[in-house]
Amino acid sequence: MSVSKKPVQLDKDGLDPNRWRTLFVVAISQLMVVLDSSIVNIAIPSAKADLGITDANQQWVITAYTLAFGSLLLIGGRIGDFMGRKKIFIIGLAGFAAASALGGVAANQELLFASRALQGVFGALLAPAALAIISVTFTVPAERAKAFGVVGAISGGGAAIGLILGGTLTEYFSWRWCLGVNVPIAVFAGLMAFFYVRESKAGGEHSYDIPGVITATAGLFSLTYGFNEAATKGWSSQSTITFLVVAVLLLVSFVVIEAKVSNPMMPLRVVTERNRGGSYLGSLIVGAGLFSMFLFLGLYLQVVLGYSPLKSGFAFLPFTAGIIVFAGIASQLLPKFGPRPLMVPGLVFAGIGLLMLTLITPETSYVTHVLPSLLIMSSGMALVFIPLTSTSLHGVSNQDTGVASAMINTSQQVGGSLGTALLNTVAATAATNYIAANQSMGEKVQAFGITHGFTVAFTVSAGLLFAGAIVLFFFINVGKDSLVETEGVSVH
Repeated sequence: MSVSKKPVQLDKDGLDPNRWRTLFVVAISQLMVVLDSSIVNIAIPSAKADLGITDANQQWVITAYTLAFGSLLLIGGRIGDFMGRKKIFIIGLAGFAAASALGGVAANQELLFASRALQGVFGALLAPAALAIISVTFTVPAERAKAFGVVGAISGGGAAIGLILGGTLTEYFSWRWCLGVNVPIAVFAGLMAFFYVRESKAGGEHSYDIPGVITATAGLFSLTYGFNEAATKGWSSQSTITFLVVAVLLLVSFVVIEAKVSNPMMPLRVVTERNRGGSYLGSLIVGAGLFSMFLFLGLYLQVVLGYSPLKSGFAFLPFTAGIIVFAGIASQLLPKFGPRPLMVPGLVFAGIGLLMLTLITPETSYVTHVLPSLLIMSSGMALVFIPLTSTSLHGVSNQDTGVASAMINTSQQVGGSLGTALLNTVAATAATNYIAANQSMGEKVQAFGITHGFTVAFTVSAGLLFAGAIVLFFFINVGKDSLVETEGVSVH
């Protein structure tokens, strides 16, 4: 694909005059990718009925996407660094649109699963390129904080918007539009990107680290698949153990290779700098902990309280609103106070919000027991998302911007997969034990047992968020003044 290479005309302050248009384009693409993680969940029951998908195979609507996306993010980030982030961003948008269209017209389950995998492939090109573009476009600290604030708000609140949009499209149109809606969004964003986003590339050698690519991609695939097997078959199943052991061996091999080759795919300098390394570890823990809120609270609203999918989506709207409001506040506070004074209290607040959810029962109401915790969690997580994105790119050279951006997505993806497997097991075990011990409750025991499983999972999730706060407290030491230091950017 040919992308304009005219020199960028900077304004009198040496800034890109199209930087806010660039942010708008990246925000649209980010929203599309985040929406896609939840909007399709609502479509699964209708798609199952339409295409004859079995219960055993329904997981592949989600898993086909997460496997491709999670395992290819690192190489996707490197391709953007080497080939040009604008070019790869546009290719990612075009491919995502085509894959979405294919899924929207799928005549059988195999085509639907294949289209979801293709979405993951192009999403792995798109997501790191989007963050890298923000990093190289915004060079003024206050402006960069605002830009990351927008991206953070979308990342935090987009899933809830996806539930509402998915419920609306499925209920009033067709499940197919949950995929088809991506097409006009991607086409519009691609056209805007062509005219307003500037091209940037990494300097230096552009050779690919093939052994690193193979071991990282296969290792992340095996890890993600192993977590998925744990969620569906249990931690002790042969396939779970096999995939997790293979993943460890491959990822250890990857680290050894990266330490020795001259042009590594993921230079160890990216993760060994304490602020970036702490950000990735914190992101993994937060992803594992926060996932339960959407997963189990959504199940509680629908299965226990009897909400429709659309009503459940709207029930999450206060969380989205809270993220958007407090993201604006966080972006104002970040240049003044630095990241740690925001992130640590933010995770503590979010953990308290999750602990409040442990008080729900089949007889409690949304307004008294769910709504307050959503507002507290959203205020806390907004204080985390924006600084975390920024510290994950702290001091990174232009050579490594794409792969550093990919690492934050990879850690979130792996954390989400781990959270699914771990907390599903915790919730199921707790529910089974409760039901077995309380048969005297009669018909009520089922609903109370399921809810008990959710509350135990919320307790573990809160513990993970508190652990994340401890990690960030000890790892993050960057001050407000040096938060946005980056090395020179090559612009074409």
